[in-house]
Amino acid sequence: MIDLKNIVSIYGPKLLLAILILVVGGIVINVLLRAIKKAMARTEVDPNLRPFLITLFRALMRVLLVLAALGTMGIQMTSFIAIIGAAGLAIGMALSGTLQNFAGGVLILLFKPYKVGHFIKAQGFQGTVKEIQIFNTILLTLDNHEVVIPNGELANKSLENFSTVEKRRVMWTFGIGYGDSVQKAREVLLDIFNKDDRILKDEEIFIQVKELGDNSVNIDTRVWVNAADYGGVLFETNEKVYNAFNAEGLNIPFPQMDVHVHQNHN
Repeated sequence: MIDLKNIVSIYGPKLLLAILILVVGGIVINVLLRAIKKAMARTEVDPNLRPFLITLFRALMRVLLVLAALGTMGIQMTSFIAIIGAAGLAIGMALSGTLQNFAGGVLILLFKPYKVGHFIKAQGFQGTVKEIQIFNTILLTLDNHEVVIPNGELANKSLENFSTVEKRRVMWTFGIGYGDSVQKAREVLLDIFNKDDRILKDEEIFIQVKELGDNSVNIDTRVWVNAADYGGVLFETNEKVYNAFNAEGLNIPFPQMDVHVHQNHN
C-alpha cells in the first residue's frame, strides 16, 4: 500500500523548493530581460533584432530554470538532456537552411554591412534595401520590383554597397574618329564638366587616351561626384557629349563593314 505520508515527507520539501526556485527564478529572469532591453537600447542594437534576441534569451533562461527545478526534486537529468539534444539535432538538420538564414539575419543586423535605404548589388540583383527581416532582405529594384534574398546568402557571400561612401567616381569611354583632334575632344569634355556643378572640381578630372581601337580612338574619362548625384551625371553626360561632339565636328565612330563586290568577266 502506498504510504502517502512517507511520500509527502520525502518529496514535499523538494516540491516546495522546486516551486520556490521557479517563482524566484521567473522574477529574476524578468529583471534580467529588462536589463538586457535597456542595454540593447543604449548600444543601439537594431530594433528589428531586439525582439528575436529577447525571445531567445527568455527561452534559454526558462529552460535552464526548469532543469534546475527538476534537478532539485532529484530527477535524473542525463537522459532528459540527451533527449532534448537529439531532438534539437534533428530539428536543426531539418531546418538547416532556415537556421542559416536566421543566423545571417542576426549577423546583418548586428554588423550592418548595409541598412534600409542603401543601394546594394548582390546575388545578381541590385536595388534599394526596402526591409531587413530576420530571415530575408527585401530589395526594391530600379524597375520597381521586389526581390526577396535569403540572409544566409547575403551574410556569407560578396555584395556591393553603393551607399556607404560620400563620393563616387563616374567613368565613361568616349570614342572619336581617327583624324579627329584628341586635344579638341579633351577641351570639349572639360567644358562640359566645368559647367556641371554636380561634378566636384576639387577632385581630379581624368581624360586620357585609353586605346587605339579598331574603329575609334577611345578616351577614358573619370570624374568625382557626390554619391547622390551619380546616376544623374552618368546618364545626362552621355547626351551632352553626343551633342557637343556633333557641334564641334568630332565624329563618334560606329562599327562598319566594307563589302567589295568583284565581278568576273568571262
